[in-house]
Amino acid sequence: MFERPQTGERAVLVQVNFLSRIDEDQIEEFRELAVSAGAIPVASITCSRRSPEPKFLIGEAKATEIQAVLQQENADLVLVNHTLTPAQERNLERFLQCRVLDRTGLILDIFAQRATSHEGRLQVELAQLQHLSTRLVRGWTHLERQKGGIGLRGPGETQLETDRRLLGDRIKQLKKRLQKVRNSRGQGRRSRQKAEIPTVSLVGYTNAGKSTLFNRLTQSHVYAADQLFATLDPTLRRIELTNGDPVILADTVGFIRQLPHDLVEAFRSTLEETRQADLLLHVVDASDENYADNIQQVNSVLKEIDAQDIPQIEVFNKLDLIDKDLSPRIDRDPQGNVKRVWISAQKKLGLELLSQVLEEYFRSDLVKTWLRVDAGEGKARAKVYQIAKVIQEQHADNGNVLLEVVLEQKDLDMLLLQYGVIDIGYAQDSTGKLINYCG
Repeated sequence: MFERPQTGERAVLVQVNFLSRIDEDQIEEFRELAVSAGAIPVASITCSRRSPEPKFLIGEAKATEIQAVLQQENADLVLVNHTLTPAQERNLERFLQCRVLDRTGLILDIFAQRATSHEGRLQVELAQLQHLSTRLVRGWTHLERQKGGIGLRGPGETQLETDRRLLGDRIKQLKKRLQKVRNSRGQGRRSRQKAEIPTVSLVGYTNAGKSTLFNRLTQSHVYAADQLFATLDPTLRRIELTNGDPVILADTVGFIRQLPHDLVEAFRSTLEETRQADLLLHVVDASDENYADNIQQVNSVLKEIDAQDIPQIEVFNKLDLIDKDLSPRIDRDPQGNVKRVWISAQKKLGLELLSQVLEEYFRSDLVKTWLRVDAGEGKARAKVYQIAKVIQEQHADNGNVLLEVVLEQKDLDMLLLQYGVIDIGYAQDSTGKLINYCG
C-alpha cells in the first residue's frame, strides 16, 4: 500500500529544461517562490531533456540523484519547476518517499496563504479544487476501497467516485458564489461609469512595487513586502488629481511566468477590474535585468484575459536601485504621447510626474474654445457654467454673451445640439484681438 507522505519545509528544488539552456534567473525566481511559500531550500538540481519522460518527467537516473540529495540534506519535500501529470507526481512520491509539488501546486499554496478576503478565499479554493480534481487517482489507497459494513453495502460506489462527485458539487457551488461576486463588482463598475469616473488599474510582474505605489498615491496601507505575490486581493481607492478630477485606482494581483491557467480562470472576477479599466499603469521593476521579458509575460496574461487593447503607460519603478544620480522623467513617443514614466515609489521620487501624466491623459478629450450664447438664452448660459470651466465672459450691446470655456468634447456636442450654443473657436484679427462675435 502507498499512503501519500506528509509535507515538510526542507525542500530540494528541481529545475527542468526542455531543449533550452538552463536559465539562472528562472532558478532564482523559483527559489523565491519556494521561500514565499514557507519552504527552506537546501539544494537545487537542474535537469535538461529533449522531451518529458512519461514515468518521472525527469528520468529514473535523475530521480535517483534527487533521492540521494534528499537523504544527504535530510530534506522532506521536492519542488519541481514544471507541470507534473497526476501519474508523474504519484510515481515520484512513491519512488522518493516524500511529498512532491509541481509549479502549479506551489503557486496555489502561496495563494492559499495570502488570500484574506471572502472573495479571495473563494477564488483560491476554486483553483485548488480544479487542480485537485485531476489528481484523485494518486496514492491514497483508501480512495479505491468500496464502502462496507452494515447499512453501507449498496450499488458499490467507490470512495474515489464519491469524492469526485462531492468535489464536482463543491466546484459548482463556488462558481455560483463567485458569479454573485462578479455581478456585484459589475454593479460597482456601472455606478462608476454612470458617474463618469475613470478607472486606472495597476498591473505588472509580481514584486514590481505595485502595492507600494498604490499606497503612495492613495495614502493607504495595503500590505506590501519584498516577496512574490505579497498582494492577492484587489483594492480600489478614489483619488483626486491636481486639477480636482476624481480617478479610481485599482491594485491587482501580480503576474508571473507560466501562471497556471486554473488561477487565471478562478481570478477572472478579480482581473475583470483590469479588463474594464480605462487605463493600465504597467509597473516595471527597472532594476531587474530581465524587465523586458517580464513585460512580455505580463502582456501575455493581459491577452489571455482580453485586456491587450486597453491603453497602457509603463511606469519604470525602483529608479533609485539603478543609479542614485538618475532623476525621474517622462519618456514620450514621436507624437508627443506619454510612453514611460521613471519613478521610485519607495523613495517617493517622480510621483508628481505620474500625477501629471494621469491628468494629461484624462484631459486629452478636453476642448478649449469660445462659445456664443444668444440673448435671452439664460438656460443655455446656466448649462455652460454647470458643465464647463468658464475662463472669461464678454457681453455685447445686443445681449449676446461670449464665453471662453474648457470642457469635454461630448459636453460641447451636447450644448451645440440641445441648447443652440454656437462654437466660434478662436478667430482673431490681424492685431491678435479676438473678433467680436457678440453682435
